[in-house]
Amino acid sequence: MLVMAGRVESGLEAADPRYRRITILVVMLGVMMTAVDTTAVVLGLPVMMRDLRSSISSMVWVIMAYLLVLAIVGTQVGKLGDMFGRVRMYNLGFAVFTLGSFLSGLSHNSAEIITFRIIQGLGGAFIFSNSGAIIADTFPASERGKAYGYTGVGFSAGAVLGILVGGAFVTFLSWQYIFFINVPIGIGAELVGYFRLHDRAEKTRSKFDIPGIVLLMAGVFLILYSMTDITGSGWSTKPGLELLSGLIGIVIFVLWERHSESPLLDLSILKQRVLFASMFAAFFQAIASYAVLFLIIMYLQGPRGLSPWNASILLVPAYILSSFVAPVAGRLSDRLGARVVASAGLLMQATGIFIYSTLNSNTPLEYVLLGASVNGIGSSMFFPANNSAVMASAPPRAYGVTSGLLRTLSNMGMVVSFAVALLIASLSIPRQLAFEIFLGVRAIQGQLAVAFIQGIHVALLASITLIAVAITLSILRGRESRTMGGPRPAQTNRRPPNTMG
Repeated sequence: MLVMAGRVESGLEAADPRYRRITILVVMLGVMMTAVDTTAVVLGLPVMMRDLRSSISSMVWVIMAYLLVLAIVGTQVGKLGDMFGRVRMYNLGFAVFTLGSFLSGLSHNSAEIITFRIIQGLGGAFIFSNSGAIIADTFPASERGKAYGYTGVGFSAGAVLGILVGGAFVTFLSWQYIFFINVPIGIGAELVGYFRLHDRAEKTRSKFDIPGIVLLMAGVFLILYSMTDITGSGWSTKPGLELLSGLIGIVIFVLWERHSESPLLDLSILKQRVLFASMFAAFFQAIASYAVLFLIIMYLQGPRGLSPWNASILLVPAYILSSFVAPVAGRLSDRLGARVVASAGLLMQATGIFIYSTLNSNTPLEYVLLGASVNGIGSSMFFPANNSAVMASAPPRAYGVTSGLLRTLSNMGMVVSFAVALLIASLSIPRQLAFEIFLGVRAIQGQLAVAFIQGIHVALLASITLIAVAITLSILRGRESRTMGGPRPAQTNRRPPNTMG
């Protein structure tokens, strides 16, 4: 990969404090907007299904289409950021996401809203994949944990806003406003980003790796589509062949990238132990934790008979607590290294999931609050520490593609997690009933509820096992260097960088 000589390789000078604050504000707005959309859409699904005269499977695709696009194009749009400017691609993401939100609110049927959610997902991919790179361009490696911690505040604030405002819109106005609320936020963030942010790193000179792009997209799509197929109809030959084809596509992609003159992904960066372990710790954490959210919502809406609004309200205190923890955890990771803080966060998440696994039909709902709080604290410790470790270990010329690959793996984990959650839930009760419980249009009692809770327990124990894999990777990653690559403060530490991880 040919890169323009100069500041990219040697590291930029750290941005001034005022510019850093503006950067964090814009990144927080992007994360907040996508978080608002996530929680509000889940709340609005039952009303959407009724108003759009849609089927349950179509409503599931309202969520899956968005997640699929985030996962499929994450690495590619990160590469575009490296080539054409990360701020430019980030601002493009705001424009596309805002447009997709506006069109989603105008939808008249399920086909339209799924299509417009795909547009939203494309905008979200540009936002997510380039936000981490923008922070890495702006903050010295020794302060990125704190910066990523503030993005956690943006996510928590957006999740709470989505629950409260989204619930109010669904109850008193209409579900369309769930999407329209993103329009003023997106326009405001777009204006601030356009006029106040600028690209600080030199752009890479690289050709488009068309075969690599096609192979990666095809492989990821087939893998994730097979999981959605399994979600809808269970395991059969068709999704099995889709999964196998996707895995073969990824293998061919890897072989192509090793010999390509201008690869989409420079696989040599994955030889760095800290980066490799951090990436896949995020992957296994996503598979484990995203399913837990949906399983607990299904527990509250099914056996406990809560409405989607009341089920979501129970999670608000945990989000608020997480928003206070994330910046503190980020600062700790800057001082102690990601391994300690991220691993402790994963252990907290395993503890929270274990608390969930003790729930039954009569458990006081305070236990749900406790489990959500412990789990939320854990995730708020893991994300800023792990993200800062990834970017501290990435070469500056590849911040965008590295950030995009991290998002691809995390979003792949989310899709797999969503599919596994519904699949395991449907093993104990009829599949159609599991979908109805997820959408909040059906409650269950008696032996059916007991069987469903037992199925949830099995799924939660599987999640703990996956978290254990993530903990192992997190511990074995070693300690990342906080002096290599990226922007450095003026008083740079002159010690040679620690290359042993």
